[in-house]
Amino acid sequence: MKNPLNKRIFREIKGEAGKYFVIFVLMSAIIGIVSGFLIADESLKTAYDNSFKKYNVEDGNFELIQKADKKTISSIQKEDVKVYENFYIEEENEKNDSIVRIFKNRKKVNKVCLWNGKMPKNDNEIALERLYARNNNYSVGDKIEFKNKTFKISGIIALSDYSALYQNNTDFMFDSVKFGLAIVTDNAFDNLPKTHLHYSYSYKYNNPPADPLGKKAIDKGNDFMNALSEKVVITNFVPRCSSNAINFAGDDIGKDRVMFITFLYILIVIISFVFAVTTSNTIRKEANVIGTLRASGYKKRELIRHYMAPSALVLFFSAVVGNVLGYTILKEYMADAYLNSYSLTTYKTLFNFTAFIDTTLIPLCILLFINFVMLARTLSLSPLKFLRRDLKRRQRKKAFKLNTKIPIIIRYRLRVFFQNIPNYLTIFAGVFFASILIVFGVMFSPLLDYFEEQTVKNMLAPYQYVLKAPSNTNTKDAEKYAAYELKTTGRDFTESISIIGIQKNSKYFKQKIMGDGIIISSAYADKYSLEKGDKITLKEKYKNKKYKFKIKGIYNYPCNLCVFMDLNKFNEKFDFDKDYYTGYFSKEKIKDIDENLIASHITKEDLTKTSRQMEISMGNMMSIFITAGVGIFMLIIYLLAKIIIEKNAQSISMAKILGYNKREIGKIYIHTTSIVTVISLLLCMFITHKAIVAIWHAMMMSYSGWLPPEIPVMTYVKVFMLGIITYAAVAFILKKKINKIPMDEALKYVE
Repeated sequence: MKNPLNKRIFREIKGEAGKYFVIFVLMSAIIGIVSGFLIADESLKTAYDNSFKKYNVEDGNFELIQKADKKTISSIQKEDVKVYENFYIEEENEKNDSIVRIFKNRKKVNKVCLWNGKMPKNDNEIALERLYARNNNYSVGDKIEFKNKTFKISGIIALSDYSALYQNNTDFMFDSVKFGLAIVTDNAFDNLPKTHLHYSYSYKYNNPPADPLGKKAIDKGNDFMNALSEKVVITNFVPRCSSNAINFAGDDIGKDRVMFITFLYILIVIISFVFAVTTSNTIRKEANVIGTLRASGYKKRELIRHYMAPSALVLFFSAVVGNVLGYTILKEYMADAYLNSYSLTTYKTLFNFTAFIDTTLIPLCILLFINFVMLARTLSLSPLKFLRRDLKRRQRKKAFKLNTKIPIIIRYRLRVFFQNIPNYLTIFAGVFFASILIVFGVMFSPLLDYFEEQTVKNMLAPYQYVLKAPSNTNTKDAEKYAAYELKTTGRDFTESISIIGIQKNSKYFKQKIMGDGIIISSAYADKYSLEKGDKITLKEKYKNKKYKFKIKGIYNYPCNLCVFMDLNKFNEKFDFDKDYYTGYFSKEKIKDIDENLIASHITKEDLTKTSRQMEISMGNMMSIFITAGVGIFMLIIYLLAKIIIEKNAQSISMAKILGYNKREIGKIYIHTTSIVTVISLLLCMFITHKAIVAIWHAMMMSYSGWLPPEIPVMTYVKVFMLGIITYAAVAFILKKKINKIPMDEALKYVE
């Protein structure tokens, strides 16, 4: 015989359609977002890893001061490598003040991935890199103009050796706005002016190391560089293990996985408790029915199954819809978060069983377990207690006394508050978590604006040149400096620290460096919580040699992790010649140094690459945080305030009988929740700031560089106002619910 209780399941869902619909939408969205991210992340990571073989990506590249003849190439290839020409010409696009690096089509090494359109066949056609084209509003069929030539864009491409668009390997940040890549026909390339021609060569090992990024690869690269330097004059050498253009994207993809999983589980726990509270409210409303069923012989486990069934059904359909969204619309949206940053090759969506477990099975188990524990505890009461609607385990002998001098309406509100403290505490917890998400989304743009403003304000010099080889200049205000790169120690995650040797009485560095001591940048001090007098240990990038330094001061330089030291002490410390230097600081552009001898020149545009690129890369992600925060806020406030109203339905009905009007009843129930919500929002602003700073610091410790978490007060004002507006919408819905409570409700359950 079929269980007659099963007929009630769908009736219950229909009766609480509003509640279950809100939970269904939110759960579907959460599972869809996280599932979409994990699927996109795994699919892109797999495509990236496979691209090395598919497109025959180089083991490294080097640049010569002039083209090597066949004899020289033959001599180089005796070092167990195969060498390929990969010459390029850099042309300026005056329309948007950017640089485009133009190559011939690669057919043997570093092959090209065509996203759409076709590869150039005619000499007036060009294939443009996807990110540069998108960020500068170019598409197939458009024309792009350089100083010497106009091309028609025939296709949109990705270059397998430029997954991150670094113009120079020494750049602080890649740039997909001001730097682009392109492919033209061989004939078109040969007809371009040779002023900015770079004799770049790619190489592949005949016997590559098993781990292309491991110590053996580093040693092999160093050995080849030393052998190469004896045969030719090298102006640049970048083994694959050190190439930011090749490795940066691969290192980054997958880093956000833990953050998204944590985000999901926190939401699931909060929603689980909301579910538990709402189910508890259902038990309270149906106490007489449960008591009758228990007295009629129904077992506790049968009732637990019955009351878990609506939640389980809603969660099941949420999981189905969430996974469908994750594999379709949201997968594309989340993939764009990476595709907006990196010039990745085309990819195929892969089924990710681990993602299914993380986003579906585990959350469902958490939700059902919390519901089960709550139901098992509540339904352990005797049938008699249910029939009497007495669901309290401990009876309070008398109510909490309130001073009779307090106005009746305020006393009424206080009674409502004290009766619903668990619900209001849950509201506070929900507001706190929602505030973190919303602040995280809203703060990002002002944070980047602040960083850019401070970076420009605290530049060491308007122009900073990095040389490939020493070269003199007659530029009036040019000042020599030296730079070196070391790595941090003491953590699993290490990052590069720039060591800069400054001349005594420098025009550009305004702080005096005393003796052997060092001065660190404010960015370095903030990230690693360092102070004057502390000691730090840094190590060589490819060797085990370590250096110890004592901090003598902190310099306001927020744009890079730097150590500043006296130039003479710098050369002495790192065993360089007494007159060694690597570049110039200058107030004006240096024009009397051959451009072939300049590795890079750092200007305002270069230093603001980080903020400019992150604005493009992270924009989609921040909108997700805002949407999720508002959704959580609305869900928790609505469901818990609704429960409070339903719990007090008899009291509200009696108040109506006694002559209280809708406005006065609203003052008691809606205003009480309003006051709690506003106080929660105000308290959460302070706590949220502390939490955001801690979360941001922990998050940035796994990323290279530093962005100070300077959050303007207006950000919190915006979040507070957004919370008030959101609550106003919820309060309007709740007010209508109060108005619908009939007067005869007070006559029910009267003994």
